[in-house]
Amino acid sequence: MSDVHTKPTSRFVNVGTRQLWLTEQGSGPPVLMLHGGGPGASGMSNYSRNVDALAHHFRVLVPDMPGYGRSSKDINAMDPFGDIASTMSAMLDALDIQSAHVIGNSLGGAVALRLALEQPDKVDRLVLMGPGGVGMAQGKPTPGLLRLLTYYSGEGPTYEKLSEFIKNDLVFDASSISEDMLRERFESSADPAVVANPPLRMPQDTEAFKRMDFLLNPHLANFDHPTLILWGQEDRVNPSSAGPALQAKLPAADLFLFSRTGHWVQWERADEFNATVAAFLCGGQVKQSNT
Repeated sequence: MSDVHTKPTSRFVNVGTRQLWLTEQGSGPPVLMLHGGGPGASGMSNYSRNVDALAHHFRVLVPDMPGYGRSSKDINAMDPFGDIASTMSAMLDALDIQSAHVIGNSLGGAVALRLALEQPDKVDRLVLMGPGGVGMAQGKPTPGLLRLLTYYSGEGPTYEKLSEFIKNDLVFDASSISEDMLRERFESSADPAVVANPPLRMPQDTEAFKRMDFLLNPHLANFDHPTLILWGQEDRVNPSSAGPALQAKLPAADLFLFSRTGHWVQWERADEFNATVAAFLCGGQVKQSNT
Protein backbone atom coordinates (compact mmCIF):
# COMPACT_ATOMS: atom_id res chain seq x y z
CA MET A 1 0.00 0.00 0.00
CA SER A 2 1.18 3.53 -0.75
CA ASP A 3 2.37 5.47 2.31
CA VAL A 4 1.18 8.81 0.92
CA HIS A 5 -2.36 9.30 -0.36
CA THR A 6 -2.20 12.14 -2.86
CA LYS A 7 -4.90 14.28 -4.38
CA PRO A 8 -5.76 13.92 -8.08
CA THR A 9 -3.95 16.06 -10.63
CA SER A 10 -4.88 16.53 -14.29
CA ARG A 11 -2.94 17.59 -17.37
CA PHE A 12 -2.67 17.11 -21.11
CA VAL A 13 -0.25 14.49 -22.44
CA ASN A 14 0.91 14.81 -26.03
CA VAL A 15 0.76 11.52 -27.94
CA GLY A 16 1.70 12.00 -31.58
CA THR A 17 -0.69 14.58 -33.01
CA ARG A 18 -3.19 14.02 -30.20
CA GLN A 19 -3.66 15.60 -26.81
CA LEU A 20 -4.97 13.31 -24.10
CA TRP A 21 -6.49 14.62 -20.88
CA LEU A 22 -5.08 12.52 -18.04
CA THR A 23 -5.95 12.48 -14.34
CA GLU A 24 -3.51 10.81 -11.93
CA GLN A 25 -3.74 9.96 -8.25
CA GLY A 26 -1.71 7.85 -5.86
CA SER A 27 1.65 6.13 -6.11
CA GLY A 28 2.90 2.61 -6.55
CA PRO A 29 2.31 0.13 -9.38
CA PRO A 30 0.56 1.90 -12.29
CA VAL A 31 -3.08 1.09 -13.04
CA LEU A 32 -4.58 2.34 -16.31
CA MET A 33 -8.38 2.78 -16.11
CA LEU A 34 -10.22 2.93 -19.45
CA HIS A 35 -13.77 4.25 -19.52
CA GLY A 36 -16.81 3.18 -21.51
CA GLY A 37 -17.96 4.45 -24.88
CA GLY A 38 -21.43 5.80 -24.19
CA PRO A 39 -22.37 9.32 -25.31
CA GLY A 40 -20.61 11.96 -23.25
CA ALA A 41 -18.37 9.50 -21.42
CA SER A 42 -15.07 10.51 -19.84
CA GLY A 43 -12.51 8.94 -17.56
CA MET A 44 -13.35 10.54 -14.25
CA SER A 45 -17.12 10.49 -14.77
CA ASN A 46 -16.90 6.74 -15.34
CA TYR A 47 -14.65 6.04 -12.34
CA SER A 48 -15.57 8.78 -9.87
CA ARG A 49 -16.50 6.17 -7.22
CA ASN A 50 -13.30 4.16 -7.63
CA VAL A 51 -10.22 6.29 -8.18
CA ASP A 52 -9.75 7.52 -4.62
CA ALA A 53 -10.06 4.02 -3.13
CA LEU A 54 -7.61 2.47 -5.60
CA ALA A 55 -5.16 5.36 -5.20
CA HIS A 56 -4.43 4.11 -1.68
CA HIS A 57 -2.63 1.20 -3.33
CA PHE A 58 -1.63 2.28 -6.83
CA ARG A 59 -0.62 5.06 -9.18
CA VAL A 60 -4.00 5.41 -10.89
CA LEU A 61 -4.06 6.76 -14.46
CA VAL A 62 -7.45 7.83 -15.84
CA PRO A 63 -7.37 9.27 -19.37
CA ASP A 64 -10.18 10.58 -21.48
CA MET A 65 -9.75 8.24 -24.43
CA PRO A 66 -9.53 9.71 -27.95
CA GLY A 67 -12.94 10.88 -29.10
CA TYR A 68 -14.12 11.64 -25.55
CA GLY A 69 -13.97 14.27 -22.84
CA ARG A 70 -11.21 16.82 -23.23
CA SER A 71 -9.02 14.63 -25.45
CA SER A 72 -8.56 14.97 -29.21
CA LYS A 73 -11.56 13.87 -31.24
CA ASP A 74 -9.83 12.55 -34.39
CA ILE A 75 -10.65 8.88 -33.89
CA ASN A 76 -10.64 6.15 -36.54
CA ALA A 77 -14.27 5.03 -36.32
CA MET A 78 -13.53 2.09 -38.66
CA ASP A 79 -11.33 0.48 -35.99
CA PRO A 80 -11.94 2.26 -32.67
CA PHE A 81 -10.65 -0.65 -30.55
CA GLY A 82 -7.31 -0.77 -32.37
CA ASP A 83 -6.92 2.98 -32.72
CA ILE A 84 -7.49 3.67 -29.04
CA ALA A 85 -5.39 0.68 -27.93
CA SER A 86 -2.37 1.89 -29.89
CA THR A 87 -2.83 5.39 -28.48
CA MET A 88 -3.01 4.07 -24.90
CA SER A 89 0.21 2.13 -25.55
CA ALA A 90 1.89 5.28 -26.84
CA MET A 91 0.63 7.22 -23.80
CA LEU A 92 2.30 4.69 -21.48
CA ASP A 93 5.51 5.19 -23.46
CA ALA A 94 5.19 8.97 -23.09
CA LEU A 95 4.85 8.48 -19.33
CA ASP A 96 7.90 6.17 -19.28
CA ILE A 97 5.78 3.28 -18.00
CA GLN A 98 6.90 -0.09 -19.33
CA SER A 99 3.79 -1.99 -18.23
CA ALA A 100 0.66 -1.43 -16.16
CA HIS A 101 -2.36 -3.19 -14.76
CA VAL A 102 -5.25 -2.31 -17.06
CA ILE A 103 -8.92 -1.91 -16.10
CA GLY A 104 -11.54 -1.46 -18.82
CA ASN A 105 -15.30 -0.96 -18.83
CA SER A 106 -17.38 -1.58 -21.99
CA LEU A 107 -15.46 0.12 -24.83
CA GLY A 108 -12.56 0.47 -22.42
CA GLY A 109 -12.73 -3.28 -21.83
CA ALA A 110 -12.49 -3.92 -25.56
CA VAL A 111 -9.54 -1.54 -25.79
CA ALA A 112 -7.85 -3.20 -22.81
CA LEU A 113 -8.33 -6.64 -24.34
CA ARG A 114 -7.02 -5.48 -27.71
CA LEU A 115 -3.95 -3.99 -26.02
CA ALA A 116 -3.40 -7.19 -24.02
CA LEU A 117 -3.57 -9.38 -27.10
CA GLU A 118 -1.39 -7.19 -29.31
CA GLN A 119 1.15 -6.02 -26.71
CA PRO A 120 0.99 -8.44 -23.77
CA ASP A 121 4.27 -7.15 -22.33
CA LYS A 122 2.56 -3.83 -21.59
CA VAL A 123 -0.25 -5.40 -19.56
CA ASP A 124 0.33 -6.93 -16.14
CA ARG A 125 -3.04 -7.95 -14.68
CA LEU A 126 -6.24 -7.30 -16.58
CA VAL A 127 -9.70 -6.35 -15.28
CA LEU A 128 -12.67 -6.33 -17.68
CA MET A 129 -16.18 -5.09 -16.82
CA GLY A 130 -18.87 -5.90 -19.35
CA PRO A 131 -16.30 -5.56 -22.13
CA GLY A 132 -17.37 -4.65 -25.65
CA GLY A 133 -16.62 -6.84 -28.64
CA VAL A 134 -17.40 -10.13 -26.88
CA GLY A 135 -19.98 -12.37 -28.53
CA MET A 136 -20.94 -9.73 -31.09
CA ALA A 137 -21.05 -12.29 -33.90
CA GLN A 138 -23.60 -14.46 -32.08
CA GLY A 139 -26.69 -12.37 -32.73
CA LYS A 140 -28.22 -8.93 -33.09
CA PRO A 141 -26.94 -6.07 -30.91
CA THR A 142 -28.90 -5.54 -27.71
CA PRO A 143 -31.37 -2.62 -27.60
CA GLY A 144 -28.93 -0.81 -25.30
CA LEU A 145 -26.03 -1.21 -27.72
CA LEU A 146 -28.26 -0.11 -30.59
CA ARG A 147 -29.16 3.07 -28.70
CA LEU A 148 -25.46 3.72 -28.13
CA LEU A 149 -24.46 3.14 -31.76
CA THR A 150 -27.34 5.20 -33.19
CA TYR A 151 -27.23 8.09 -30.72
CA TYR A 152 -25.84 10.47 -33.34
CA SER A 153 -28.19 9.30 -36.10
CA GLY A 154 -31.46 10.93 -37.10
CA GLU A 155 -32.06 14.11 -35.08
CA GLY A 156 -28.66 13.76 -33.41
CA PRO A 157 -27.91 14.24 -29.70
CA THR A 158 -30.83 15.10 -27.41
CA TYR A 159 -31.12 15.21 -23.66
CA GLU A 160 -34.03 12.76 -23.81
CA LYS A 161 -32.03 10.16 -25.74
CA LEU A 162 -29.07 10.57 -23.41
CA SER A 163 -31.22 10.26 -20.30
CA GLU A 164 -32.97 7.14 -21.59
CA PHE A 165 -29.66 5.48 -22.38
CA ILE A 166 -28.06 6.24 -19.02
CA LYS A 167 -31.09 5.39 -16.86
CA ASN A 168 -32.39 2.37 -18.80
CA ASP A 169 -29.25 0.79 -20.21
CA LEU A 170 -26.27 1.55 -17.98
CA VAL A 171 -27.71 0.88 -14.52
CA PHE A 172 -30.18 -1.47 -12.89
CA ASP A 173 -31.34 1.16 -10.40
CA ALA A 174 -31.59 4.66 -11.90
CA SER A 175 -32.01 6.34 -8.49
CA SER A 176 -28.24 6.81 -8.33
CA ILE A 177 -28.21 8.96 -11.47
CA SER A 178 -28.38 12.69 -10.83
CA GLU A 179 -29.63 15.44 -13.13
CA ASP A 180 -26.20 17.07 -12.89
CA MET A 181 -24.60 13.91 -14.28
CA LEU A 182 -27.10 13.74 -17.13
CA ARG A 183 -26.62 17.41 -18.03
CA GLU A 184 -22.85 17.07 -17.97
CA ARG A 185 -22.93 13.95 -20.13
CA PHE A 186 -25.35 15.52 -22.61
CA GLU A 187 -23.28 18.68 -23.01
CA SER A 188 -20.18 16.58 -23.62
CA SER A 189 -22.01 14.38 -26.14
CA ALA A 190 -23.19 17.46 -28.06
CA ASP A 191 -19.68 18.86 -28.55
CA PRO A 192 -19.57 19.85 -32.26
CA ALA A 193 -16.24 18.02 -32.69
CA VAL A 194 -17.83 14.79 -31.43
CA VAL A 195 -20.98 15.24 -33.51
CA ALA A 196 -18.78 15.65 -36.59
CA ASN A 197 -16.88 12.43 -35.87
CA PRO A 198 -18.71 10.16 -33.38
CA PRO A 199 -16.26 7.69 -31.77
CA LEU A 200 -18.75 4.81 -31.99
CA ARG A 201 -21.39 4.34 -34.66
CA MET A 202 -23.36 1.59 -36.36
CA PRO A 203 -21.12 -0.41 -38.73
CA GLN A 204 -21.92 -0.19 -42.42
CA ASP A 205 -22.11 -3.97 -42.74
CA THR A 206 -23.07 -6.72 -40.30
CA GLU A 207 -19.82 -8.56 -41.00
CA ALA A 208 -18.08 -5.85 -38.97
CA PHE A 209 -19.51 -7.38 -35.79
CA LYS A 210 -17.82 -10.68 -36.63
CA ARG A 211 -14.51 -8.96 -37.30
CA MET A 212 -14.70 -7.25 -33.90
CA ASP A 213 -15.70 -10.32 -31.89
CA PHE A 214 -12.90 -11.29 -29.51
CA LEU A 215 -14.35 -14.78 -29.07
CA LEU A 216 -13.27 -15.48 -32.65
CA ASN A 217 -9.71 -14.28 -31.98
CA PRO A 218 -7.35 -17.29 -31.74
CA HIS A 219 -4.84 -15.26 -29.70
CA LEU A 220 -7.11 -15.26 -26.64
CA ALA A 221 -5.73 -18.64 -25.63
CA ASN A 222 -2.20 -17.19 -25.61
CA PHE A 223 -2.92 -14.44 -23.07
CA ASP A 224 -2.15 -16.19 -19.81
CA HIS A 225 -1.89 -13.14 -17.54
CA PRO A 226 -4.24 -13.17 -14.53
CA THR A 227 -7.54 -11.68 -15.66
CA LEU A 228 -10.62 -10.68 -13.67
CA ILE A 229 -13.95 -10.47 -15.51
CA LEU A 230 -16.76 -8.58 -13.75
CA TRP A 231 -20.27 -8.48 -15.21
CA GLY A 232 -23.66 -7.24 -14.07
CA GLN A 233 -26.33 -9.85 -14.66
CA GLU A 234 -28.78 -7.13 -15.72
CA ASP A 235 -26.39 -5.63 -18.28
CA ARG A 236 -28.57 -4.31 -21.13
CA VAL A 237 -25.66 -3.23 -23.34
CA ASN A 238 -23.32 -6.23 -23.36
CA PRO A 239 -25.17 -9.31 -22.07
CA SER A 240 -23.63 -11.17 -19.16
CA SER A 241 -24.08 -14.47 -21.02
CA ALA A 242 -20.85 -13.58 -22.84
CA GLY A 243 -18.93 -13.72 -19.55
CA PRO A 244 -18.58 -17.52 -19.26
CA ALA A 245 -17.69 -17.75 -22.94
CA LEU A 246 -14.88 -15.23 -22.49
CA GLN A 247 -13.64 -16.93 -19.33
CA ALA A 248 -13.50 -20.27 -21.17
CA LYS A 249 -11.22 -18.74 -23.81
CA LEU A 250 -8.74 -17.12 -21.41
CA PRO A 251 -6.35 -19.48 -19.59
CA ALA A 252 -6.15 -17.53 -16.30
CA ALA A 253 -9.48 -15.73 -15.96
CA ASP A 254 -11.82 -15.48 -12.97
CA LEU A 255 -15.44 -14.42 -13.49
CA PHE A 256 -17.69 -12.59 -10.99
CA LEU A 257 -21.38 -12.02 -11.82
CA PHE A 258 -23.21 -9.31 -9.85
CA SER A 259 -26.94 -9.70 -9.29
CA ARG A 260 -29.31 -6.72 -9.66
CA THR A 261 -26.52 -4.82 -11.41
CA GLY A 262 -26.36 -3.32 -14.88
CA HIS A 263 -23.53 -2.29 -17.20
CA TRP A 264 -21.80 -0.12 -14.58
CA VAL A 265 -20.48 -2.59 -12.01
CA GLN A 266 -17.89 -0.04 -10.88
CA TRP A 267 -20.66 2.48 -10.18
CA GLU A 268 -23.55 0.41 -8.80
CA ARG A 269 -21.36 -1.95 -6.75
CA ALA A 270 -18.51 0.45 -6.04
CA ASP A 271 -17.49 -0.89 -2.62
CA GLU A 272 -17.35 -4.50 -3.80
CA PHE A 273 -15.62 -3.43 -7.01
CA ASN A 274 -12.94 -1.42 -5.21
CA ALA A 275 -12.19 -4.16 -2.67
CA THR A 276 -12.19 -7.00 -5.21
CA VAL A 277 -10.07 -5.18 -7.78
CA ALA A 278 -7.55 -3.95 -5.18
CA ALA A 279 -7.13 -7.48 -3.80
CA PHE A 280 -6.79 -8.96 -7.28
CA LEU A 281 -4.22 -6.43 -8.46
CA CYS A 282 -2.22 -6.64 -5.26
CA GLY A 283 -1.73 -10.33 -5.97
CA GLY A 284 0.59 -9.54 -8.87
CA GLN A 285 4.33 -8.93 -8.92
CA VAL A 286 5.38 -5.30 -8.55
CA LYS A 287 7.96 -4.34 -11.14
CA GLN A 288 10.44 -1.89 -9.62
CA SER A 289 10.92 -0.03 -12.92
CA ASN A 290 7.28 1.11 -12.83
CA THR A 291 7.17 2.63 -9.35
